[in-house]
Amino acid sequence: KIVIVGIGALGTVAAELLVRAGVQNLTLIDRDIIEISNLQRQSLFTQNDLGKLKAEVAKNKLLEINPEVKITAKNIHLYHKNVNELEKPNLILDCSDNFQTRLLINDYCKKNRIKWIYSAAIKTKGMLMAILPEGPCLQCFLPTKAEAETCSTAGVLNTTTHIIAAMQVTLALKII
Repeated sequence: KIVIVGIGALGTVAAELLVRAGVQNLTLIDRDIIEISNLQRQSLFTQNDLGKLKAEVAKNKLLEINPEVKITAKNIHLYHKNVNELEKPNLILDCSDNFQTRLLINDYCKKNRIKWIYSAAIKTKGMLMAILPEGPCLQCFLPTKAEAETCSTAGVLNTTTHIIAAMQVTLALKII
C-alpha cells in the first residue's frame, strides 16, 4: 500500500506511473481543486476537470488506466488532527508543496517506523530523498524553517516535476 500526499504536479505523475507499474493499493490525499494554472504541469488533468477535486479526478482517471487497482481518494487537508488518515502503509510519497506538511509526514513516519520519500520541485530544480526508519529524518536533512518560495510564487517548469516524480517512483519501486 502506497499513500501519496499531494496530487499536484509531482503527485499526479507519481500516481500515474505507479498505477502503470502495477501497484495495486493506492491512497491519494489532497484538498485542492483543479485550476487553470495547474494544467501546464499536472498532466493527468484537462480543462474539463477545472473546479473539481484533485484526488477524486485523479482516482477516476487512474482507474481508466488500470481498473484493477484499489484507489482511495481523501479530499482532506492533512494536519496534526487528522494525520492518522495516513494509516500505516508500506510507503508514503511526499508530493506536497509546503514545509509544514512535510514535517508532519516526517514526524508520523518516524513515530510509526514507516518508509517515505521526500520530493520537491521549484523553478528548474528538484530534490528527493528516501527516508527510512533506521536512518536520518527530514529535520536532519533540512533543519531550516518553512521555505520562502513555492510553486505558486516562483513557478516550476513542467519537465522538472516530471523528472523528479519519475525518479521518486523509481526509488519507490526499489523500496517496495
